[in-house]
Amino acid sequence: MERIICAPSQYSQGQHLIKKLASYYKKIGNQSAYIIVDSFINQTYHDMIIKSFEVSHTPYTLTVFGKECCMEEIQLHIHAHTLNAYDVVIGIGGGKTLDTAKAVAHFLHLPVIILPTSVSSDAPCSQISAIYTADGCFDYYLQLGTNPNMVIVDTSLIIQAPIRLFVAGMGDALSTYYESYACYQSGARSQVGGTITKAALALSKLALDTLLEDGYAAKCAIEKKVDSPAVNNIIEANTYLSGVGFENCGLALAHATANALSKLPTSTVSLHGEKVAFGTLLQIILEQRPKSEIQSIISFCCTVGLPTTLTALGVQEDQLHTLIPLILEEPGIKNMPFSITSDMLYEALISLIH
Repeated sequence: MERIICAPSQYSQGQHLIKKLASYYKKIGNQSAYIIVDSFINQTYHDMIIKSFEVSHTPYTLTVFGKECCMEEIQLHIHAHTLNAYDVVIGIGGGKTLDTAKAVAHFLHLPVIILPTSVSSDAPCSQISAIYTADGCFDYYLQLGTNPNMVIVDTSLIIQAPIRLFVAGMGDALSTYYESYACYQSGARSQVGGTITKAALALSKLALDTLLEDGYAAKCAIEKKVDSPAVNNIIEANTYLSGVGFENCGLALAHATANALSKLPTSTVSLHGEKVAFGTLLQIILEQRPKSEIQSIISFCCTVGLPTTLTALGVQEDQLHTLIPLILEEPGIKNMPFSITSDMLYEALISLIH
C-alpha cells in the first residue's frame, strides 16, 4: 500500500486576515464568490467580511448558515449555485459551517476557502465533512477527496471567540496522537486511504506536546483576550497539526466514543471536542498506558477545563446500556490494535462516571 500525506494547499495564520479575504479569493477565483457564514459571525463581523469585496469591486453572494451540517442544508446551497455561477465557495464560522462549505464545494466541484472563527475542532484542514441529521445527531463522515484550497486563520477573531470553544479544540487535538498511534499499531489505513507516514505521526505527536506545553498558558491569555506565542502555538496545534495529523493517520476509540455520545439525548450539553477529550481518556485507560501518563492527561484536562467524567457530559450510569452498543458499532473502534468488548467498555466507563 502506498504512503500518502495530504494537506491544504495553503495555510495562513495571523492577525486581521479577514480584511484581505477578497485578495485570497482572487488567487483561485475571478467570477463570483459564494460565502457561507455562521449566523452569529455574520451579525458580528458582516461589514468586515464584505469590505474587501466591496472595495475591490469583487462579485460575491453572502448567505447565512442554517445551524446544522446536514444534507438538507447542503442541498439548499447547491440549489443556490444553479441560479448563479459561482467559482469559489468560502466558509466562515465554526466546524459545522466549515464542513457544510466543504461539502457544497465538493458536490459542485469547486475550490473552497475555509476561515474558522474558532478553533473548537480540527475540521478546517481536513478533506472530510462530518454529516449530521437535521436534528443534530452524528450521521456519517463524507469523504471529499481533496483538502481545502486555503485555510485562513485570523487570530484576532479566534481570540474574541468564547474560551470554551478554544478549550474544546484542545480536547479534539488531545486525541490525535493517541488515535494516530493506535492506527499505526493496528496497520489501519489512514483517513486518506494510505499507509501512515512518519511525517503524519510526527505531526500528531507535536500536537500533543504543544498542548501539554502551552495549553494552560494559552487558556490564561485567551481569558484576557490577549494574543501571545502560546495562543498562536495552540491555534496551530488545534487547527493544522491536529487536522493534518488525524487525517493522515486515522480515528479510533476516542472519536468512536464522541460520536456515540452525540447520539444520546443529553449530548447537546457538551461540545464535540469535550466529548473527544473524554473519549481519549477512555482509550488510554483501555490501552493500559502507564498510570503516570493517564494521570498527566487527566491533570491537563482538569487544568484547562475539559471534562473527565460522564457526569460532566450529562451522562448517567443508567445510560451505559445505550452508550456501549453505540460505541461498538462505530467504524473507528476497528482501528484499535486489540479487540474491545462490551465488558471492557463497561468497566472503564464505570471508573469515569464521577
